[in-house]
Amino acid sequence: MSTGGIIAIVILVVVVAIAAMIAGAYNSLVKLDERVNEAWSDITVQLKYRADLIPNVVETVKGYAKHEKETFQMVTEARTAAMGAKTVKQAAEAEKEMQSALGRIFAIAEAYPELKANENFVKLQEQLQDVEDKIQAARRFYNAGAKELNTKIKTFPTNLINKFVGHFKQRDYFEVEESEKARIKDAPEVKF
Repeated sequence: MSTGGIIAIVILVVVVAIAAMIAGAYNSLVKLDERVNEAWSDITVQLKYRADLIPNVVETVKGYAKHEKETFQMVTEARTAAMGAKTVKQAAEAEKEMQSALGRIFAIAEAYPELKANENFVKLQEQLQDVEDKIQAARRFYNAGAKELNTKIKTFPTNLINKFVGHFKQRDYFEVEESEKARIKDAPEVKF
């Protein structure tokens, strides 16, 4: 084999290796992007489920505390904002308002022993606690995926590939404010 033939084979091997590396890096970005999309979808499903429970909670509490119209209005507005959130930042802000509104509803319940003993209310509260736990888990999964995707977008060689493709964008984290983190961490267990 001539020297020209060997050089051609070496060049071909190098080109194939570079193409394989580029394809692998691009595919890893696609997989991470889809994982983050899936995680965001999981969050929205849980938020929707919680939003569907809220009218039942409000109606149950209304039966015992009809004069709390301001609180019921606040819950309704928070629910509407949560359902209308399109971005991670909007959802995080709506989540903050929702937590505040739900806190007020359950504070009202404390003043009504009959309500706290109501079987429907207890079941709704258990369902809400379950969905809150699922939202927390989905948020952690989303944030882990967002971190991995953001890191991959910024690191070599995938950052170069993304510059040429321009398709992959960094994701915002679904974060809870520091005061909310402390409240969640130190929240007492409520038993009716």
